[in-house]
Amino acid sequence: MKNLKGNILFFIIIFISINVFSQKKFKVKTEEKYETKNQYYLVDEKENILRKLDTSKYYIFLAENSLKYFAVFGVKGKKGWSGIDSNENILFQVYNSVNGEPSPDSLIENKIRIINENNKIGFANEKGEIIIKYQFEIVTSFRKNRAIFGNKCKKVFWEKEKHENGCNHYSIECSEHGYINEKGKILKSGNYTFEEIMKELNWKNE
Repeated sequence: MKNLKGNILFFIIIFISINVFSQKKFKVKTEEKYETKNQYYLVDEKENILRKLDTSKYYIFLAENSLKYFAVFGVKGKKGWSGIDSNENILFQVYNSVNGEPSPDSLIENKIRIINENNKIGFANEKGEIIIKYQFEIVTSFRKNRAIFGNKCKKVFWEKEKHENGCNHYSIECSEHGYINEKGKILKSGNYTFEEIMKELNWKNE
């Protein structure tokens, strides 16, 4: 029994090692195939095709296209944006950065915002690894190794934009704010406004 457990553990380690080292940097090549569909390919730095994607599964690609360990797609049957690796494994769901518009988040300071089924936001790195756990109601991208988050937030719909079909524009207002470092450690949190935190961090509106 002891030898059996040892063998199982050995094969699990080998399997994980193969899976990790099989990941490659790639980018997406788009070929217009139909009026309403594009054919997508995952290619390496020399434009060699690593994988041809199923046009019935992937319906949109809008992200910045450079060599990375993951790409961001709209995947049928999945809500929002999905980050996939070179083997088409879905790594996480990517945060949509603009309310009311298709705008997947992108890598900034080597971090991208990701979101789970409970609408909590975390961060992944360029290798597709989750490095800051899902925990924030709302959080900015990183700037100068800091990101500002909000607590006790609510949606405030723009009255002229409010529609019954659910396609609405809105702002998010939070009664508490704080900020984290690049490792996700909360450095400050409390009854502060976003503007007060920006001033403390010497951030300027861009």
